[in-house]
Formats: sequence, C-alpha cells, structure tokens
Amino acid sequence: MGEKTSGGNPYVQLSWAMIKTGVLGYGGGPSVIPLIRYEAVMQYKWIDDEEFGEILALANALPGPIATKMAAYLGYRLKGTMGAVVSVLAHIVPSTVAMLALLSAVQWLSGSAFIQGMIGAVIPVIAVMLAMMAYEFGERAVKGLGIWAGAGFFVLSFILLQLIQLHPAIVIMVFLVYGAFHMRMADTWRRRREARKAKQEQESGLKEKGGATHGMD
Repeated sequence: MGEKTSGGNPYVQLSWAMIKTGVLGYGGGPSVIPLIRYEAVMQYKWIDDEEFGEILALANALPGPIATKMAAYLGYRLKGTMGAVVSVLAHIVPSTVAMLALLSAVQWLSGSAFIQGMIGAVIPVIAVMLAMMAYEFGERAVKGLGIWAGAGFFVLSFILLQLIQLHPAIVIMVFLVYGAFHMRMADTWRRRREARKAKQEQESGLKEKGGATHGMD
C-alpha cells in the first residue's frame, strides 16, 4: 500500500485534515466532500482527482454517512487499518464533543438571530464549493466521454434522479457499470487503431523498400 504524503508525520496530517473537515463541514455529507477533496487532492496530494471521483461514487452507493466512509478510505489508503481508525475518530470526535457541549443551549441557539445569520451567511459558500466541484468533475467527464455523450448523460441522470426519482445508489451503480464497459471498449478500439496504423506503416515501408529495389534492378 503506497503512501502519498507531502512530508511530515502521516498520522498528524491525517488527523489535522479530518478535524478540519469534521468541524468546518457544516450541513452534512455533501458540504464536507469539497473540504475532504481539498485536503486529500490539493493540500496533501494523497490521491488524484480521478481516484477521488471513483471513491466518491462508490461511497455514495454504499450505506452510511458519506463523509465517514471517505475518511476511512483515506486513512486506510495512507496507513492501513490504524490509519482508518485514526482518520474516522479525528473526523467525528471533535464535532461530537462540540454537539454535546452545546446540547444544553440548543433551544436558545435555534431561535437566536445571530445563529440564524451565521447559517444564512455560510449556505452560499457551501453552494459555491459544491458547484465548483461539480463543474470540475463535469469537465473531466466531457474530456473522457466527449461533449455530446457527457451532456447526454447529464440529462439522463437528471431524468432518472429528479423526474423518475430512482434511488441515487441505483443510478450510480448503472453509470459505474457503463463506465467500466465504456473504458474497456475504448481501450479495445484504441489498440485496434494502433494495430491498423502499425500494419499500414509496415506495408508502406515494404512498398517503399520494394520500389527502391526495383529501381536498382
């Protein structure tokens, strides 16, 4: 299991990254994903965007909170079972302690104009972060599938999720299966094109060689 760290103690980096995502990820799993992506892909470079997208899709298809699944994967990816335990604990313990500490003041805080103002101010930030991540993944999908196929799958996913209201896990699994099939077929077509090109170059070389020999005769 390879480690991809930017220097320093992996456990310290993992703990600090997960503490930040757990405490600052207001609004549940979807709002935490851009924070986890920033720490894992951009800050510490443990994984790349492609691997992050794959794990995000799998985590969405599996039961349970998505943020803890992502934290567990990153910890395991970095330091095995112990890394997964440390990562999950660092992600959930600080926010759990904060919730318990504020439990006695929940009634007052829920009606506080100050707290309502904080909530109203942070929602646009979360929306922008999610939109940026969605745009980057959409851009990668267009590059991999082509603009027409990418747009078609966007429309299809919208219909399945919003109009038909199919369960997201089913939609994700269908697209994962298609993605695997698409990549396999694309690889097969690429090898065939390369083989045809090599054969044409070989035949062209033989013809040129034959012409040169005929000229010498």
